[in-house]
Amino acid sequence: MNKSVQPSRWLALAAACASLLYAGGALAAKPLRVCADPNYLPYSNRAGQGYENKVAELVAKSLGRPLQYVWSSYRQHGGFDNFLALNLDKGKCDVVMDIPYGDPEEMYTRPYYGSTYVFVWKKSHDYNLDKGLDSPVLRKVHIGFEDGTPPEMGLKMRNLLLGATPFRTAEKKGDSPASSLRAVQDGKVDVLITWEPAIGYYMKKFPDLTMARVPDTNALGSPERYLFFMSMAVRPKDKALKNQINKVIDSHKGQIAQIMDEYNVRILH
Repeated sequence: MNKSVQPSRWLALAAACASLLYAGGALAAKPLRVCADPNYLPYSNRAGQGYENKVAELVAKSLGRPLQYVWSSYRQHGGFDNFLALNLDKGKCDVVMDIPYGDPEEMYTRPYYGSTYVFVWKKSHDYNLDKGLDSPVLRKVHIGFEDGTPPEMGLKMRNLLLGATPFRTAEKKGDSPASSLRAVQDGKVDVLITWEPAIGYYMKKFPDLTMARVPDTNALGSPERYLFFMSMAVRPKDKALKNQINKVIDSHKGQIAQIMDEYNVRILH
């Protein structure tokens, strides 16, 4: 054996092992790329103040991966569907944080929260809304609703759209869901119908307002759905990431519930 060569062989082997370890570490530390809106609270913003930001941070930390955002507006031309098509579907990111469970166009994780559309009105008004959209009082008050949502169709089925006020905060960049609450506070609208996660974050700024769930119903013969379970979406072929995120959801239910509670979003089952 040529002993003069042996140390160099060991050094080469050690360097190769170190290189493999480094490569494995680099792979494990690959950023988790999250597509999100840069300016649409309470969902997300660049400052990390939205509930999607908080849940994304939890997921990335649990997976041992640095969090990296790909910023794109939910409220661009074509709406949320176009946001998905131009970002997740084109492979620009790994995950989108908020999509209805069962969406046929995307691969979705297990739901991590469930929520509903809600009625919002002034506490000083004794409105009986126990019968949902079939409540008689809705024929006597000025209704506001979020445009392009299931409640709009429910109102249309009952001939309640005439004179109602549509809000388009999901379409207008820079507009806040709080603007619809302000309309109720100012008396421009008597009863608002909107998505609870959009306005729960702002309700504490409007202590004179209250809210109640819009119940699912089939009163007019066809099922109407106002409760939705929300998941994260990954690229169609990324089953490995889907399974990893599912494990995070299962093992961190308490932490996720705490995040949603901070944004005044009730976790429904």
